[in-house]
This record gives sequence, structure tokens and C-alpha cells, in this order.
Amino acid sequence: MSDLTDSLVDVSSDSFWEVGNYKRAVKRVDDGNRLCNDLMNCLHERARIEKSYATQLTEWAKRWRQLVEKGPQYGTVERAWFALMTEAEKVSDLHMEVKTALTGEDLEKVKNWQKDAYHKQMIGGFKETKEAEDGFRKAQKPWAKKLKEVDTMKKAYHIACKEEKTATSRESSSKLDNNNPEAQKKLQEKVEKCQQEVQKTQERYRKSLEELDKVTPQYMENMEQVFEQWQQFEDKRLRFFRELLLGVKQHLDLSSNHKYSTVYNTLEDTLQAADAQEDLKWFRSNNGPGMPMNWPQFEEWSMDLNRTLSRRETKRKHTDGVTLTGISQTTEQTSKASSSSMAVASSSEAACLNPFDEDDDGEEEDEEEPAPVAVAVAVAVERPKRSPVAVKREEVTAQTAGPVEKTAADGSDEEAGNPFASANANGNPFEDELPSAEVCVPVRALYDYDGQEQDELTFKAGDQLMKMGEEDEQGWCKGRLSDGTVGLYPANYVEDRE
Repeated sequence: MSDLTDSLVDVSSDSFWEVGNYKRAVKRVDDGNRLCNDLMNCLHERARIEKSYATQLTEWAKRWRQLVEKGPQYGTVERAWFALMTEAEKVSDLHMEVKTALTGEDLEKVKNWQKDAYHKQMIGGFKETKEAEDGFRKAQKPWAKKLKEVDTMKKAYHIACKEEKTATSRESSSKLDNNNPEAQKKLQEKVEKCQQEVQKTQERYRKSLEELDKVTPQYMENMEQVFEQWQQFEDKRLRFFRELLLGVKQHLDLSSNHKYSTVYNTLEDTLQAADAQEDLKWFRSNNGPGMPMNWPQFEEWSMDLNRTLSRRETKRKHTDGVTLTGISQTTEQTSKASSSSMAVASSSEAACLNPFDEDDDGEEEDEEEPAPVAVAVAVAVERPKRSPVAVKREEVTAQTAGPVEKTAADGSDEEAGNPFASANANGNPFEDELPSAEVCVPVRALYDYDGQEQDELTFKAGDQLMKMGEEDEQGWCKGRLSDGTVGLYPANYVEDRE
């Protein structure tokens, strides 16, 4: 048995019919299982590429959509630009569908087919590999046995021929050397014996070849049957791979996907709809001569008109500086009156009183004449060119040179002092007649707004703030943020909270 095994390993030719060369057909079974793993790895890598591409398209579309929204482009050309981002988002979705199909449907097909076609053994390897090995070995065993006998007979015949030639050579040499007859007779007998052995081994050799030839057809038939069995097994794998790869092609070929063509048809329609004349007309109506204008008209004087200074008038008014003057009354009576005015102003501000309201002329509306006052301090402050509120202070001078006095009644909550130290620095501390407090209305920001001036608020879309008063003629409102900051903002940038 060991001699047979050695003959199976000793391969002298590359032919399939040689002993042991069927192992290449057996190895093909293991190769089929490995190719299934390779195919799954191939599809998995392609799925990662599809996902990466889809993710990059989505990120690109999101970033550029934000940039275009915040940029100066407008109208139909802006919509055409947005169409590029929409195309990227749609194509990204399609590539994610490709990724899902590859990792889901296609990979599962390969995995399930591999599981059904190749069965692992407890001792290692696959059941199909062992079956192929056993089938080929069984079909080849009788012929391999006869072949071994032929090899043995051939070797014996060749040895006999060699010995016969050696004996003949010695006999010829002895005749030339004129050796004694006894020695020549022995060499002659040796030659005859070798010739007989050659004849006998030759007959056995030819007979073993005849026997091998008899079993060769059966050997070929058995090997053909086993080979055809595993040809059919391999045929199933090849057909499965072909069908699977055609399915993968359908998933990868977006040109055959109606959704893909729809994306680019929509993109072309949107780009073709871009109209320069329409965009210019829109810009003229919204940012040019086509905009409506509240042209100045004659207005009758009224108390409310006199007390409220519009933003438009404030912008037109050119002021190099504003003089702030601190004032102290010289009498106890006026000191108490000033203190009372500041207390009322503070309580009014707490009730959302507009601290920006001032008289046009900056004068007090007291019925009595103001008492003599002393100059405290004067400061020139430069206001921004686009200030929405005019800060005006009446410069008051007193002829008296007496020192500034401050008095307070014991046990009273009234206090005299510098009226500019009030918490409401924007209010007019010299007014005896104060407007009634306005009700605060909660609102929510619709858009982002960056304040352009110091007296304007800055907020983001969705921020909550309090509306303090009604909007003015220019569309501005006063409001307060959640952190307590008070300022102006465009009225159409917010909406009332429900």
C-alpha cells in the first residue's frame, strides 16, 4: 500500500491521466469556496466606495447650499445654482441605494450559495473536497496498481539487459586474452544465463503492459465520470457567479435607473429656466428704483409727533457731538422733585417703557419755572452715522457760583443727586411728564440679524425676545433679549409667539 502511495505522489508528466494529477481537479473545489470569499470582499469594498462618494456629495451640497444662501446671488440664477446641490443630493441617495443593494441583496446571495455548496467538516476542509479526492483515487487505483507492475517488469527487464551486455563483453575480452578454456567456458555459461533472463523478463514486461492496456479503457471511463461530476459542480458555481455579476451590473448602472435620468432632466429644466431679465426685474423692484417710497408730505403738528423722533429724521440730522450736562437743584424742593422723577423713570423702565423716547426740543414740560441750577459736567460724544435714536441733552448753565448742594430728608425714600446716575441712562431725567408704560409682547426671530449699530440688537433665527412698543415709520421696533440687552431690530425679522 505504501508503494502505491509513493507512485501516486511521483508524478512524471503533466497529463491529467498520470497518477496523482487529478489533484488539480480536486483543488478546484477549494478554489471555488475561496472565490466566493473574494467576490464578497470585492463587493464590500465597492459598497464602501459608494458610501464614501455619497457622503462627500451630501457634505459638498450642504456646504455650498449654505454659502449660496448667504451670498449675494438672487433670483432664477440662484435657483439654477441650487439645482446643482439638489442634483448632488439626489445622486448621493442613488449611490447609497447602490451601497445598500451591494451589501444587502448581492452579498447575501453569495453567502447563502456558498453555505449551500460547501459544507465544512469537523476535522477540517470541506466535504465536497474529500468526495472529489476519494472519487478520483478510487477510479485511478486499479490502473495505478497495474502501472506499478509494469514499472517493476520494465526495471527487471532493463537490469537483465544490462547484465547480459556485461557478460558478453567479458567473454569477448577473455577470448582475446587467450585465457584457459575453463574460464572461457564459465563466461560463456554466464552469457547464456543472462540471455535467458533477458528473454524471461521481456516476456513478463510485455505481459504486464498488455494487462495495463486492458484496464486502461475502464480507467479512463471511471476518471471521466468522476471528472464530469465535478465539472457539473463547477458549472453551477460559474453560472451563479455570472448571474450575480449581471445583477451587480444592474445595481451599478445608474444610466438604466429612471430616477437617475429624472435627476438630470430636472436639473436641465431648472437651468434652462434661469432668466437674466427676470432677475434684473426682481432686483429693480426689491433693491432699486422700483421699490415703493414713503415720500415726504406735509404733516400737521401734534403732541405725539412732537415727542417722537423718527429714525429717518435722526439719520438726516448731522451732529458732531452731544453735550451731556449733569444738573443739581439748589433748593431742597427741586432736589426732591428731581429724585421723584428718577424713581418714576426707573419704575417705568421696569415696565418696558421705551427709554429712547425724548422731546424734540429736549425741554421740560414743567408748569413752574425751573429753579436756578449749577453746571456739573459737559462731555462731547460722537454718535454713529446710522444711529436710530437721537440722544439730545439741553445744556443748562447757571449764573450762580455757589457750590452744588445735595440734601435728603431723614426717614424718606427720596434722594437728591446727579440725575444721570439713574439706571435708565437713555431716559430723560428732566421730564416731569412721563409716558405711560407699554406692554411687552413675546416674539420669536424668523431670520438671523447682525446689528449694524451699537443701539441695534444681534440675534439668530429662533431666538426669543420681548417686543417693547410698536414699530416706527421706518419698520423698526425696540426689544429686549433674554440676557437683558435692549435695542432696536427690524420688525419684519420676528413674529409673535403663540
